[in-house]
Amino acid sequence: MKDKFAATLFTVRDELKSAGIGPVFQEIAEMGYAGIQLSGLPPGYDQDEVAYHLKKNGVATAGMHVSFDRLTNELDLVRQEAKKYGTTDVFCPYLPESLRTESGYREVKKALNGVAKAAPELRIGYHNHAFEFETQVEGMDALSYLLEPREDNAILAEIDVFWVAKGGHDPLSYVEPYKGRMPVIHLKDMTADEDRTFAEVGEGIIDFPPLLQWGERHGIEWYVVEQDVCKMAPMDSLRLSLSNLHRYADALQEQKQKK
Repeated sequence: MKDKFAATLFTVRDELKSAGIGPVFQEIAEMGYAGIQLSGLPPGYDQDEVAYHLKKNGVATAGMHVSFDRLTNELDLVRQEAKKYGTTDVFCPYLPESLRTESGYREVKKALNGVAKAAPELRIGYHNHAFEFETQVEGMDALSYLLEPREDNAILAEIDVFWVAKGGHDPLSYVEPYKGRMPVIHLKDMTADEDRTFAEVGEGIIDFPPLLQWGERHGIEWYVVEQDVCKMAPMDSLRLSLSNLHRYADALQEQKQKK
């Protein structure tokens, strides 16, 4: 399982601007992360530089986050970039407010399925926040509508467990329909105080071992750590989350061996 733990660059977006791509990738790799998810790269980043430092540091690409606008207007360029990084997983990470309506979600679902059809070598998915739970489409929350597990829907899940909890749902129950349809899951914890804000994995109230067990049974290829805002230095947050994930993985392995 430890070879499936990855960090998303959105957590260290400011460090990428100040320290640069090479030093950030090196530090993440030296922590022990097996993969890096490409998200939050600085404006005007050099794709060749990104590809070089992935290879140099021996880390895999745990998918890419690509805006809805780029997916629908620059698909050929996105396809070339994904190939350069050696990944087939491309996720829409966010939606502008103008699309967060019943008609907007219908448009998004149709468009992303169109992208998946036009680029069959890619796996197209969607990463949630909590705002999707505020809109109903065809009798279900908008996230369930977008990710509906049907043969005619190519949109794969990239469930963010924090935002599911923030939306008032139990993460373990919520992921159940996406067996075999979620190659990547986003992990971050939630504080126990009244703010219910971001916390390092294992430092809050979300129960991660059952989610890891579920993932091992149902096709998770990457467990990606993301923390939108960190109280400590973002690199230290990533380090603490990975340490706790390794602890969980060791305990689950020990439990498995005793059976």
